[in-house]
Amino acid sequence: MSWHAADRTSYSQRVNDVAGLATLLGDRLVTHPDVLRQHGTDESYHAPQPPDAVAYPQTIDEIAVIVSECARSATPIIPFGAGTSLEGHVAASRGGVCIDLSRMNRVLEVRPDDMDADVQPGVTKNQLNAALRDHGLFFPVDPGSDATIGGMAATRASGTTTVRYGTIRENVLSMRVVLADGRIIRPSSRARKSAAGYDLTHLFIGSEGTLGIIGELTVRVVGVPEAIAAARCMFPSVEAAVRSVMETIQIGIPVTRIELLDEVQIDAVNRYSGRDYPVAPTLFYEFHGSERGVAENAESASGIAADNGGSSFDWATGQKEGAKLWDARHDAYYAALAVRPGSRGFATDVCVPISRLAECIVATQEDLRASGLVAPIVGHVGDGNFHLIFCVSEDAGELARVEALNDRLVRRALAMGGTCTGEHGVGYGKARYMREEHGDAMDVMAAIKRALDPAGILNPGKILYPFRPNK
Repeated sequence: MSWHAADRTSYSQRVNDVAGLATLLGDRLVTHPDVLRQHGTDESYHAPQPPDAVAYPQTIDEIAVIVSECARSATPIIPFGAGTSLEGHVAASRGGVCIDLSRMNRVLEVRPDDMDADVQPGVTKNQLNAALRDHGLFFPVDPGSDATIGGMAATRASGTTTVRYGTIRENVLSMRVVLADGRIIRPSSRARKSAAGYDLTHLFIGSEGTLGIIGELTVRVVGVPEAIAAARCMFPSVEAAVRSVMETIQIGIPVTRIELLDEVQIDAVNRYSGRDYPVAPTLFYEFHGSERGVAENAESASGIAADNGGSSFDWATGQKEGAKLWDARHDAYYAALAVRPGSRGFATDVCVPISRLAECIVATQEDLRASGLVAPIVGHVGDGNFHLIFCVSEDAGELARVEALNDRLVRRALAMGGTCTGEHGVGYGKARYMREEHGDAMDVMAAIKRALDPAGILNPGKILYPFRPNK
């Protein structure tokens, strides 16, 4: 059967196609309209596109049975984690069955000697860290929201700590994956390195559920540092702040987080959180390590900031005090929306080589001033990645201006040797830029998709669009 938005089959027909699911799952197969709408909605501005049914498996074997049943009738399958994605990843554009993995939320095993842990895909970052705490360990990837580990892997998540600990890609050792025909594979071992064959594990990372459904993961964990220090520093311009970041990284200071909030975002934070920060481009830093190491690294970074016109560091030592300072960064999204009460968030991101970052941000700020649109900027500047949070009304003309500016931003990033998305992923929101960014490599991606999912049932309409399945 060919699935297109224009010929969505009614659920009454599809339920006959996948009747075995009701026998397997009982009340864990849900068709209530409110539940369907929830599962077709993420945190983005994209319009909800609900599935026809939501299945709640509890084991990887149940996932395999669900997929096998759907494969028999070419019924689309959409994996769902926490619903915090930002580019329409969970939209059921062709209907089908949403597989909600939230009930697969067990930490299966923690191995402190090996510094790794086995988890089900529905385990969230905070749940995993709670299980690791008594072992003196933590999971270092922090995308901001309490996302599921499976969802983080599927979208190749990163976040504020990437500059020190890497993205989810560097922190997944192995996984078990359900393929489009229901087979379960383990594409790699727990070994820290291997030269045995293709690196299939990392093929599934960032595939957004279009190549397989991640059913278990083995992730790296790290030791809780002896000392943590955080700091805030204001700069006379975005260029000065980014130059300070570049110099900090170039001389090898092991900073854990280094985040930029532009003056519009700082003003929003002041209003939302009752702060009185000077309204200026601001860097937030965090350092992990020994007491002596943290002090030395922070002093070196402070000196570089001062050389670039930065104000004196506002320090916070210890985990609790540092977390309080970092609340301003973590509240950025809601602070931005509060600038314009009643608005919706249209979040977007790009990533460029760090040498072009200041140029890209400044040009974007000029576009915003010319357009009259409101969009605070925050950035993981140690990676060359920054985000805009447009505060959008229901006015169609305004949304069109936002989309035009977003298009201009993406094409500017691509022209600078960057990418259309550093973190948010592709979904269907940025699928139209994939050919421009990757060229003929898109044909290779399509060939891989056809090999693993010949009927095109796994999260259709995402990443590869248009995609034509095998006949």
